[in-house]
Amino acid sequence: MGVERGSGKGLKQMLKRCSSLGKKSNVHVNSNGVPKGHFVVYVGLSRSRHVIPISFLTHPIFQMLLRQSEEEFGFYQDNGLTIPCDEDFFLSLISSINPP
Repeated sequence: MGVERGSGKGLKQMLKRCSSLGKKSNVHVNSNGVPKGHFVVYVGLSRSRHVIPISFLTHPIFQMLLRQSEEEFGFYQDNGLTIPCDEDFFLSLISSINPP
């Protein structure tokens, strides 16, 4: 079960939406506690909240996670962008993108 060819357009729209989040505000942190240049994803069965730098959107590993999210939940998620993987696995991937 792969990603359909037409779904790339939707993925680009999602990336564009997320990447414009940090540009719309002149404040450093918005009312939801998200710093400028970041966005929120929810991970795992418990839907734990993680604030991610927008720069991650261009990383191949994070794009893979977005494609999995699209396949599992679609583009229009009512309760925020959910990443369908185990939280420990997600944290491991994120640390490989942005080492401490």
